[in-house]
Amino acid sequence: MESTPKKGFQGLIENWQSDVIAAVSVALIALPLSLGIALAAGAPAMAGIFSAIVGGVVTTFYRGGHISVNGPAKGVIGVILLGIVLMDDGTGQAFNYVLAAVVVSGALQMLLGILKLGRLADIFHSSVIHGILAAIGIIIFAKQIHVAMGTHSDSPSIVQNLIDAVLYLPQANPFVVVIALTGLLLLLFQSKISNRFFHWLPAPMWVIALSIPFVYAFNFFDPHTLSVFGKAYEVGPDLLLDIPDSIADSIMHPNFGKINTIEFWTTVFSMLIITSIESLAIAKAVDKIDPYKRKTDLNKDLTGIGFSTLVAGLIGGLPIIAVIIRSTVNIHNGAKTKWSNMYQGLLLLLFIVVLSPVMRQVPLCAFAILLVYTGFKLASPAVFKQMYNQGTEQLVFFIGTMILTLYTNLLVGLLGGLLLALVIHMLLANVSIPEFFKMIYRSRTKLIQRSDDSFDLKIRGIANFLGIIKIDKLVAQIPAGANVNIDLSETRLVGITYMDYLVEYLKAQRATGGKVFITGLDSHVSSSTYNRALKISFAGAGAKLSQRQKRLRNLATEKDYQYTSQVNWNTEYLKRFHFFEVRPIERKYNCLKGTYKELEVSWEIADITFNEGQTFTAETFNTTLMILTLNKKIPVFTMEKEAVLEKIFDRVMAFTGYKDIDFEMYPDFSKKFLLMGNNESEIRSFFTDEIIRFFENHQIYHIESNGEALIVFDKIKLARTDETMAFINYGKELATLLDAKTI
Repeated sequence: MESTPKKGFQGLIENWQSDVIAAVSVALIALPLSLGIALAAGAPAMAGIFSAIVGGVVTTFYRGGHISVNGPAKGVIGVILLGIVLMDDGTGQAFNYVLAAVVVSGALQMLLGILKLGRLADIFHSSVIHGILAAIGIIIFAKQIHVAMGTHSDSPSIVQNLIDAVLYLPQANPFVVVIALTGLLLLLFQSKISNRFFHWLPAPMWVIALSIPFVYAFNFFDPHTLSVFGKAYEVGPDLLLDIPDSIADSIMHPNFGKINTIEFWTTVFSMLIITSIESLAIAKAVDKIDPYKRKTDLNKDLTGIGFSTLVAGLIGGLPIIAVIIRSTVNIHNGAKTKWSNMYQGLLLLLFIVVLSPVMRQVPLCAFAILLVYTGFKLASPAVFKQMYNQGTEQLVFFIGTMILTLYTNLLVGLLGGLLLALVIHMLLANVSIPEFFKMIYRSRTKLIQRSDDSFDLKIRGIANFLGIIKIDKLVAQIPAGANVNIDLSETRLVGITYMDYLVEYLKAQRATGGKVFITGLDSHVSSSTYNRALKISFAGAGAKLSQRQKRLRNLATEKDYQYTSQVNWNTEYLKRFHFFEVRPIERKYNCLKGTYKELEVSWEIADITFNEGQTFTAETFNTTLMILTLNKKIPVFTMEKEAVLEKIFDRVMAFTGYKDIDFEMYPDFSKKFLLMGNNESEIRSFFTDEIIRFFENHQIYHIESNGEALIVFDKIKLARTDETMAFINYGKELATLLDAKTI
């Protein structure tokens, strides 16, 4: 790996080219999304642009992160809508009152950072936060679906807005709908199109660009009617984006006239909690995919984001947070330092000045469909399934919080969700209320240092989200690189948020060279097989093997392999493969190991749990893969089924120096496989006639080399026992072929 980029102005000087290139892609994504977020929040369109520019330019000079991108995000939409509704007094100053709340929440966020209270975000139950975000997704969808259909719902009720979307479907304007549907198809299928032309611009910019020809075709510039099947529909400039001629005309100032009202402070604290939690969670997520493994100073980041939010509020902007989509794009496109965030802010300013005449030709429904798509992803069936897979009680917390938020507001939803989680924890622990809180705050949890400088962290009582601050103080006493055993055997209940914290600590400590083990959960049971699921202690309970695990154990006994069903948290080696560089790995388990003795080649087949996607909407996948450790060096490459339409292959490789390598002498092979790598000459030399014929005549797997080992897997699913045997046989044939080859 390259050396870590230097900080400060020296980093700016040394890395400006790579940072500027990455910033161009980020700014192209930020432009339409920032406008769309503002419109969805009921704010002037330029409010989103101001937020993105301030998030880029101001935040960069005081921040705790290294490569994240700041600006407005979908999480603020519900908060702004809430504030406008609560403080609308008919004077036309509702958004100005909200700007005052933005300024105050920014100041309070700065204070949280200065007082080093960033870790407070960890105590909020993860399923409750997901419930809040799902409610925000439904709010976005319910509001924006009418814009995408050309209809309007006057009801203040989100649920009624959804019902109206169905009732008003026959009244939908087909000239608006056709633009929205075209945009939706682009969002759904752009990533699955192999032609590189469609990847020069990010999907949101394609949605905006391809909507403009429709505007000219239907002449949205003049008010008139168009007919379809004898029915007339109105079109005109009111369906287009309206932004002022100059940036100065867009500036709005806060009005503190409502500062002494409960509505004002409800908006402030809703804004503060949602933006702080989301920013800190995203900062930690970005750290996981930072190629240089740098860590964010969470308190400093909170202070910097708070100051930027305050500045944005003073000129008419929305609250600022770290944005996961733009941060991921930033990393994928080669950004190295924090200055890429500043460049994207400046480029955004340039774009809006240069492109403002073009942007006035974009229909509102194009922005709306971007937000409809985003809102759906926040509350899609996949999110419900993910919560269910984490435990039935997590689904209850999630749905309860979501419904409460939809029928009240974000602050009530958050507090109500936390109370619901607390009550269910009490019922599951089956102890009295006084005893329950005693087992949290007076649990006799302690840290013991041993003579060999290793540590035992003995956790007792109730280990749930209320106890995270206490455990955080204890682990802060453990030096980097120390070995730690975390013993949970004397806990009555271990919550999912607490397990999240312990696993994140385990990964962070292991990254410093320490060995960390989580033990003592053999007598605990849960409603899910998810490794971080809520667990309750029952005397006499023990881990039971599933039928699949029993078959794997029997296979190991029969063939003299090694097998363990235990979770192995050490997955650092897998990060040396491109596939897992940007997909955080949760765990490795059901590990089957063996050796092709005559070849001196070892192999391991294991189940892997990893994440794909954004922080709060990330999907969790399970797959079975084989690691084939070779006794010789081979080129670094990735090989995948050509024109694959699944998430298996990351086409970002095509833009980071990898090339699709074809063999003219073997057209069938080139049609069947997408072969990529940096060193084309070495790869062509490696893929001899025998190796090409082998791959042509065997099942198509995803195969990747890191230079000393191969990973092999098929579909993103757990393998059956017969498929595991097929892995072993496939590996042996391939290893035999490579052993006979002189590299």
